Amino acid sequence: MTQICLKPNTRLAGSVNILVMSRTVTQLTSPGDVRDTWERPLHDLRISVIDRCNYRCPYCMPAEVYGESYKFLSRQHWLTPGEIKRVAGLFMKLGVAKVRITGGEPLLRKDIVDIVSSLSDLPGLDLALTSNGTLLSRRAKELKAAGLRRITISLDSLDEEVFNEMSGGKGDVSTVLEGVEAAHDAGLSPIKLNVVVQKGKNDHTVLDLIDRFRGSNVIVRFIEYMDVGTLNGWRLDEVVTSAELVEQISSRWQLKPAEPNYRGEVASRYLFEDGQGEIGFISSVSEPFCGDCHRARLSADGTIYTCLFAKNGISIREPLRAGASDADLVGLLQNLWRNRIDRYSEQRGKGKTIEKTEDSRIEMYRMGG
Repeated sequence: MTQICLKPNTRLAGSVNILVMSRTVTQLTSPGDVRDTWERPLHDLRISVIDRCNYRCPYCMPAEVYGESYKFLSRQHWLTPGEIKRVAGLFMKLGVAKVRITGGEPLLRKDIVDIVSSLSDLPGLDLALTSNGTLLSRRAKELKAAGLRRITISLDSLDEEVFNEMSGGKGDVSTVLEGVEAAHDAGLSPIKLNVVVQKGKNDHTVLDLIDRFRGSNVIVRFIEYMDVGTLNGWRLDEVVTSAELVEQISSRWQLKPAEPNYRGEVASRYLFEDGQGEIGFISSVSEPFCGDCHRARLSADGTIYTCLFAKNGISIREPLRAGASDADLVGLLQNLWRNRIDRYSEQRGKGKTIEKTEDSRIEMYRMGG
């Protein structure tokens, strides 16, 4: 065994600041079930393949910040399909069984089918993708043929005016609905629909979404508006809690709680009493699930983050391209996860507007949601 000490604020191969680790940790010679400081295993990996998006949602990539002149990552900084596959395979050695491809908007990458195909070659991997749906109608069949199993589509409202506000004036509802239909026709199942609910913006359109998809193969999931990053002007009084939504929905359709599909599932599941499917609620603000969080995140430029609310991460791209062995890279991942202490949602201050500071958190489009 090798003793490795990662010092605070050092850089790995001249790249991104390493997450602060002040104590000596042990690198095992054989990978296995790795646990963090709170005994949380590593099961899921979110892979952001691009930091660009064709929307400008105010809660993620506000247009006033990310205008036409904003400089996103250059393409040479993106991990290639082969590099993505290699890193995912290394994570699988540590217990990862599920990978979700995210962005930005992942379908903006011209080689997205190659990325899906390369990942689908990894034995036993459960592969899914999240998209805003605007480009999905033309890609759904080839994504399915490449090995994609499931898809999640973002749609915050069926009301055109509300949708326009929530997407920053980009896209349209009909295009997203065409994408949902194309995913269904291609055999991607289940299809999940993610809805970020913000008080005074789209909370009055919640029942319309349920009415549209109830009884179909689409599972609608409502997400509490979160303070990811520092640029969305998050306020606690704009959060519509899952409990409020359950009460609102139950006044029209009777619901009953359902058991999780697996340990660490982020959404609380509810079934319609009349058998017309299910809905879900992701309650990071009102009911934090940090204690059962098993997710790591890999950004488009090869930075690894251990929390959606992270301030920094570790680059794996530089050692990867410098010729590091699999054993070296697995050791890096083991040490990163073993020193993980993240519990931001449980420690979140109440009623505080988050402002940008010199030590700001990473924006969601950078690391993937």
